[in-house]
Amino acid sequence: MTLSIQSLTVRYGDKTAVDDVTLDIAVGDVLALVGPSGCGKSTLLRTIAGLVEPAQGRVVWQGRDITSVPTHQRGIGLMFQDHALFTHRNVADNIDFGLKMGGVDAGTRDTRVEELLVLVGLEGFGPRSVEGLSGGEAQRVALARALAPEPELLLLDEPLASLDRGRRIELNVELARLLRELEQTAVYVTHDQDEAFSLADVVGVMHQGELLRLGEPAQVWRDPQSEVVARFLGHEAIIEMDGHRFAVRPDAIVLADSEGDYRGVVRACAFQGDRYELLVDVNDQTWRLFHDDALSPGAPVQLMLDPTKLALLVSRT
Repeated sequence: MTLSIQSLTVRYGDKTAVDDVTLDIAVGDVLALVGPSGCGKSTLLRTIAGLVEPAQGRVVWQGRDITSVPTHQRGIGLMFQDHALFTHRNVADNIDFGLKMGGVDAGTRDTRVEELLVLVGLEGFGPRSVEGLSGGEAQRVALARALAPEPELLLLDEPLASLDRGRRIELNVELARLLRELEQTAVYVTHDQDEAFSLADVVGVMHQGELLRLGEPAQVWRDPQSEVVARFLGHEAIIEMDGHRFAVRPDAIVLADSEGDYRGVVRACAFQGDRYELLVDVNDQTWRLFHDDALSPGAPVQLMLDPTKLALLVSRT
């Protein structure tokens, strides 16, 4: 394992921000930490970076305990939502900054900067002022600057949160491609589950400082294990069968042509590009599913469940 977090706890006064978190990341893997605001995911990342001191636990990198090692000595690249580019420097000088501070010779630095500009899709942007860049371009420069020293571990805290949806989706795809191309070990923090699931090799879902679920994206989505994780993922419907509780995934719900297992009323219908998202009131719950055709709010429907796509819940939290 490359990075090992061992029983890590972070407190701010009486508040526990990270509560006894343990996880491991393998070489070349991207871990996405996802969860609502205030769940502790950014605090955990900043603790890995050395920007926050834990109350207990250890951060072990490549077999070495770095819990007390200063940030600048950890060999870690950092990229945050506020990319904090130097406005008095051009694009090339921003990317070059870490290399220059590290004592890399000018010729090597120039070559590295040009390589990174090509890598992030900004070839020819070197002489430009950063003040004239779009949000997406500025984020690409920030990424290039973080990658410049070739860090063994890259930490990204909500790097795309300030962008509009279209640009965010585009850069998410590009970032996923780059991290895989570079075989870059990374920890990526986001509140956007679609962003996390499309980019990561491993997803960790956090809630109130605890790491509730850790696994491959498809594994976590299909088997959230707890009610809190299921609801965060959008599996809002919870049913009981044979003494067990199950989360009803959207793909488990099918509209029935005749008599179905459940009756409901359409609450809302939203077009999603290639299908419609339906919210259906069933008893005292709202079920979420997808359908090829639009249905009007208020329309009665009958539903069937595919039992192979129900997720068994082993805990409520």
